Amino acid sequence: REALIPKMLAPCLLRRAILTVPLVFLVALLISEPVRADQEAGTAIPAESRPCVDCHAFEFMQRALQDLKKTAYNLDTRVRT
Repeated sequence: REALIPKMLAPCLLRRAILTVPLVFLVALLISEPVRADQEAGTAIPAESRPCVDCHAFEFMQRALQDLKKTAYNLDTRVRT
C-alpha cells in the first residue's frame, strides 16, 4: 500500500504544475506595465520632420532603378567591347 502513494502522487503533482505555470505567467503579464508607443528606445523625431513611408519607398525605388540602369549600362558596354 505504501508503494501506491508515490504513484498516485506523481500525476497529481504534474497536473498541479501544468495548471500553476500558465497561471503564474498570466498573473505576471497582468501585473507588468505595458510598453506605450511614446516609450520607444532611441531619440524621438517629431512627426513633422519625418518623411512619410511613401516617400521612403519612392526614394528606395529610385535608387534601385538607378542601380539597375548602371548595371545594364555596364553589361552593355562589356558586350560591345
